[in-house]
Amino acid sequence: LDIYHGLSNELPFTISQSNAKKIVTIHDLIFLRYPKLYKPVDVFIYKKKFSFSCQQADVVIAISEQTKRDIIHYLSIPEEKIEVIYQSAAPVFDTLYNVDALALTKTTYGLPDKFILNVGTIEARKNTMLLVDALPLLPQEIHLVIVGKPTEYYDVLMQRINALGIQLRVLFLHNVAYNMLPKIYQLALVFCYPSRFEGFGIPIIEALKMQVPVVACTGSCLEEAGGPDSLYVHPDDFVSCANAILSIVNDSSKRTYMITQGIQYVKQFESSAIAQNVFNLYQRLLIK
Repeated sequence: LDIYHGLSNELPFTISQSNAKKIVTIHDLIFLRYPKLYKPVDVFIYKKKFSFSCQQADVVIAISEQTKRDIIHYLSIPEEKIEVIYQSAAPVFDTLYNVDALALTKTTYGLPDKFILNVGTIEARKNTMLLVDALPLLPQEIHLVIVGKPTEYYDVLMQRINALGIQLRVLFLHNVAYNMLPKIYQLALVFCYPSRFEGFGIPIIEALKMQVPVVACTGSCLEEAGGPDSLYVHPDDFVSCANAILSIVNDSSKRTYMITQGIQYVKQFESSAIAQNVFNLYQRLLIK
């Protein structure tokens, strides 16, 4: 073979025996930035595998500038060896759905008329608590829909939801069919992604493709995913989060502008563009 590309953070330990050019894609180093979220043995194994792979590779692909900075900082890999190539959303997000499809989705999942959407594993790092705390500051008719796999953090959220008395305004959906997810996005007023740290933030790309304005948090790579016309708040500032949401809900022209700008910004993450970037890298490696 001419090129071996490890698509998910690792290369085989026997790869050094091959004369092929070697590429590894690193998605994130969250296990080094937040080691307490992982078992110590997992941190040890991941670091060993990731370090080996980056050292052996001729080129390391980082999926964001944030991941690139982390690779340099935590693994001491030279900057000139790293190339940033973003990721795309799944093809199911390439289509906008008609009124009938949206109405069926709304009925199927019991979705409210007006809601803020959050998508992702329900865990502490994703910081869904920010949205729970922001919800009482929003008009009563606005609900919060949270789509994702629950962890122990779900119980923490429920305690807070009950304490605030907003049980009827929060809907959890744990087993959404993947082909239905784009339609739920499309029905949302605003998509909120308050994660404290991500390698990239594909749900933001999914929201922009479904023409939903985005509010996300500062501190990692979410500005890269959302672009200059999405809104960003500190991950502990629920008042600013509520104000950002209100600024979109109460100003139809601003919402339209954010959607229009988002459509343009997200074009760089089309599958064809990402594939071309990877192919160009392959070609450069082959002629070296």
